[in-house]
Amino acid sequence: MARMGAASLLGGPATAAAPRPSRVSGRWAILAVLSVSLLIVSLDTTILNVALPTIVRDLNASSSELQWVVDAYSIVFAGLLLVEGTLGDRVGRKWVFMGGLTVFAAGSAACAWSSTPELLTAFRAFMGVGAAAVMPSTLSILTNVFSDEERTTAIGIWSGATGLGVAIGPVVGGWLLAHYWWGSVFLVNVPISALGLLATWWLVPNSKNPTSKAPDPVGGVLSVAGMAMLLWGIIEAPNRTWTSPLVLGALTGAVVILLAFVLWERHSTHPMLELSFFSNRRFSAAISAMGIVIFALMGGLFILTQYLQFSLGYSALQAGLRIAPIAGVLLVTAPLSTQLVRFIGTKPVVFAGLGVIAAGLLVVSKTTIHGDYMDALPAFIMIGGGTGLALAPCTDAVMGSVPQEMAGAGSATNGAFLQTGGALGVAVLGSLMNSRYKGHMSPLLRGYRAPTAIHDAIMGSLGGALEIAQHIGGALGAGLAAAARDAFTLGMDLSCQVAGFVVIAAAILVAAFLPNRPRRGSEVSEQPRAAKWGPGRVHSG
Repeated sequence: MARMGAASLLGGPATAAAPRPSRVSGRWAILAVLSVSLLIVSLDTTILNVALPTIVRDLNASSSELQWVVDAYSIVFAGLLLVEGTLGDRVGRKWVFMGGLTVFAAGSAACAWSSTPELLTAFRAFMGVGAAAVMPSTLSILTNVFSDEERTTAIGIWSGATGLGVAIGPVVGGWLLAHYWWGSVFLVNVPISALGLLATWWLVPNSKNPTSKAPDPVGGVLSVAGMAMLLWGIIEAPNRTWTSPLVLGALTGAVVILLAFVLWERHSTHPMLELSFFSNRRFSAAISAMGIVIFALMGGLFILTQYLQFSLGYSALQAGLRIAPIAGVLLVTAPLSTQLVRFIGTKPVVFAGLGVIAAGLLVVSKTTIHGDYMDALPAFIMIGGGTGLALAPCTDAVMGSVPQEMAGAGSATNGAFLQTGGALGVAVLGSLMNSRYKGHMSPLLRGYRAPTAIHDAIMGSLGGALEIAQHIGGALGAGLAAAARDAFTLGMDLSCQVAGFVVIAAAILVAAFLPNRPRRGSEVSEQPRAAKWGPGRVHSG
C-alpha cells in the first residue's frame, strides 16, 4: 500500500511512477498569466458595485433587481465550477481555461450593451459560465506546474490575485465610470481576455488526468437549480414578505433540491462534488471559513459602496477610492499570512483574520445617518486586513488536503464555496437591509396617496427615493431624502451586525476544528503520490 499511487488509493487504476522534472520552464510567467486572468474574473464580482446607482437611474432597476444583477454571475459561477473543474481534469485544463476566457469575454461585451435589468442579469449569468471554467483551471494548472516546495508561495500569489480582484473592483469601476458609461465596467474585460488567450496558447502547458471521472450533468443541474431557488426566496422575501407562499415554496423547494443533490453525489459513480473530501477535518474547517470570509466581504461591499454614494454623496470614483484601503491592506496581509503560517501555524492566523473581520463589521454596524467616511475607515482597514490574513492559509489548507491527481475537483470545490459564499452574502445581507429599509419607509408613506410608480420607486431602493425627493424639492423632498437615508443606514447596520456574528461563529469553528498543521499521514495530500508526475501531470501541447 505504501508504494501505490494516489489514483490507486482512490479506486482508480494504479499508475507507475514517472520521473519527476525538477522544474517547469517559465512557470512564473505562467503564474502571471493565470493570476491576471483570475484577477479579472474576481474583479467582476465587485466592479459592478459602484455602477449600481447609475444602473438604478439608467435602467430603472429596483434593489431586488440589483441583487439579481450581482448574484446571477455568482449563482452560475458557483453551480458550474464543479462540473467544469472536473471537465478540465478530463479533456485538458489548458483548453477548458481558454474556452472559459472566450465565453467570459463574449458575455462581458453583451453585458456592456444591455438595455434592461433582465438582459443584464441574463448576460451576467452567461459570464458566469465562462468564469466557472477559468477559476478552477487556474488553480489546477498552478498546482501541476509548481513543485511542493514552491506551491505555497504560488498559491499565496494566486490567493492575493483573487482577493485583490474583489477588493480593487470598486476602484477600477469608479475610474471607468468617471470617464465612460456604465457598460465600460464590462467592456474592459474583452482586451484583457484576448491577451490572456494569446499568452496561454504560447506559455501554458496542457495537463489532464486520463483516469478522471465522467462529467456529472445531473449534479450540475441540481446545484444550479437549488442555489437559484434559495437565492430567489431570500432576495424576494423583502418584496413579498417572508410568509409569502411563493417565498416559502421557493425556500422549501431549494432545500429539497439541494438535499437531492447531496444524495445524488453520495451515490453517483462519478460525482462532481467529492464528499469524501469533507471527511478531512482540515479541508472542511478551512473551506467553511473561507466561504464565510467571502460571504462577509461580498455582502459588505455590496452595501458599503451604495452607502458611500447614496448616503454620503460621493461619486462612483470617489466611492471607489474610499473603498481602496480594503485592497491596500489586503495586499500587505495576504502574502504576510503565508509567512506567519510557517512560524505559528494555520489556526491562529485564520482565527485572527476572522476576528479582525468581525470587529470591522461590528464597527460599521454602529454607523448613524450623522456619520462620515472617517467613522467607517477603521472598519475598512480591519475588513481588508482580516480577509488577507484568512484567505491564503485557508486556500492552501484546502488544496493541501486533496490528492494532486484531483486538483481540478479540489480547486473547483474551493471556488464553488467562494462563489456560493459571495452570492449568499449579497442575497442575505442585501435582503436584511431591504427588509429594514422597507419596514421604516412603509409607515411614512401611509399618509400620502402617491401614484403607484412613485410609491414603488421610493420603496424599491434608496436611489429611487432620492430621485423622487430631488424631483419634489423643498422641505418635503429634503424630509423624504433624510428619512430614506436613515432607513438605509439602519438596514446597513443590521446587515453588518448579522455578518459580524456569522464571522464570529466561523472563528469559533476554526478554533475548535481546524488543525494547526497537517499531520503527516492524516491528510489526503500526504498519501503517497507515486503517480504524481505520471499521466495526470503536465503534458505538452
